[in-house]
Amino acid sequence: MADRGWFDAGAFFAALDSQRAARELMWKNVAEQAKVSQSTLTRLAQGKRPDVDSLAALVDWAGLSADDFVVRVHGKPKGDSVAVISTYLRADQNLTPEAADAMEKVVKATYQVLREA
Repeated sequence: MADRGWFDAGAFFAALDSQRAARELMWKNVAEQAKVSQSTLTRLAQGKRPDVDSLAALVDWAGLSADDFVVRVHGKPKGDSVAVISTYLRADQNLTPEAADAMEKVVKATYQVLREA
């Protein structure tokens, strides 16, 4: 049994293939639409893991959650509140990276003060 979590590239590829088939596309079209190289898709078909940027692009294209393909050994951890808020701030398309950073600093400072209260 593994002692750490891992990414199930085979299951991820199967989910991508289902999306490709549902949209009646060839893999070449998937690569173009997701803006990844065709070799990335070939490597996935061979059971290899994508690089993080290609993973993000493919998850976005397919409307999937990368978290669904992480096999956990220790169960799903409870997220740290500030980390979860930070993730949402950085994903907000209405905020610049600088604005998200500034808001994160405010949240961290406020959290620290209120946690100690």
